[in-house]
Amino acid sequence: MAVSIHPSAIVDEGAQIGDGSRVWHFAHICAGARIGERCSFGQNVFVGNDVTIGNNVKVQNNVSIYDAVHIEDDVFCGPSMVFTNVYNPRSAVTRKDEYRVTRVKKGATLGANSTIICGVTIGEYAFVAAGAVINRDVKCFALMVGVPARQIGWMGRYGERLDLPLEGDGFYVCSVTGDRYLLADGMVQCL
Repeated sequence: MAVSIHPSAIVDEGAQIGDGSRVWHFAHICAGARIGERCSFGQNVFVGNDVTIGNNVKVQNNVSIYDAVHIEDDVFCGPSMVFTNVYNPRSAVTRKDEYRVTRVKKGATLGANSTIICGVTIGEYAFVAAGAVINRDVKCFALMVGVPARQIGWMGRYGERLDLPLEGDGFYVCSVTGDRYLLADGMVQCL
């Protein structure tokens, strides 16, 4: 399946884009970008040089993925969400050698207008609500809201809220998929 690139998009020579991916209006993919299969990049998306993106990643309109951001498979980046790569930017101070690596693990959702402060890891299947500001690592399956973001619950792989307490131990079965989840020592895993 061929890569589809809109005529208004710019894909620099050297960029690697996997089969079945689509690059829409006015997007710019830089030469060093490494992108997997079946990805979608909406209108006005920017992807930097030192960026890796897995398979089946959806990047909605007006998202910039700057250098030092690494995204695994099946991640959803909502409209106008923001990545950063310098913690303390100043226009008059060059800090390109101070980029902090940001990692977004498999299946995570980053809601519309959320902001991811550089240097964090977003765990597998975590769900960052619209408008939330992430300034520290996020646990797998965590549901994060607010500014700064705080955890208010857990989300399953299917994108449904799990009826689990924030702390304690126990099992839960997703009513939609039948998947079984274990909460132990403050972490959730799908069994």
